[in-house]
Amino acid sequence: MRKAVPDARVAAAEPGELAVRPGEDPWTPQEVEEARAELTAEVVRLRAEITSSEQSLVGLMRDSGDGAGDDQADTGAKNITREHELALAANAREMLTQAERALERLDAGTYGLCESCGNPIGKARMQAFPRATLCVECKQKQERRY
Repeated sequence: MRKAVPDARVAAAEPGELAVRPGEDPWTPQEVEEARAELTAEVVRLRAEITSSEQSLVGLMRDSGDGAGDDQADTGAKNITREHELALAANAREMLTQAERALERLDAGTYGLCESCGNPIGKARMQAFPRATLCVECKQKQERRY
């Protein structure tokens, strides 16, 4: 049975070997380095954002235990703030995972291949959204299911 995505290569792919759609120019070394630099910067930014968010949550959790004298509006506002911070932290963790996976795929030579159908995602899409794991067609199918 044919797998959608090929196994990772033993050595990192050369820039010109990364997947592109028919008619697209191959990846240049500079374009690959720009993608790597963007993903690496995003990983650093997201790690800092998660650390900051976790520190805020520690403070919010500590403050939520001392609700003596708070009216219902104060308690509700604290809960909303805590829930909002939890949602932001979860979103940042998900984006961090995606960025780290994209870097791994770049190193493995599978960057730019759809994880669903195995076809090239498209260089333009990868440059616009470096964490993409699905081609436009598969992403549309996924979104219709939800």
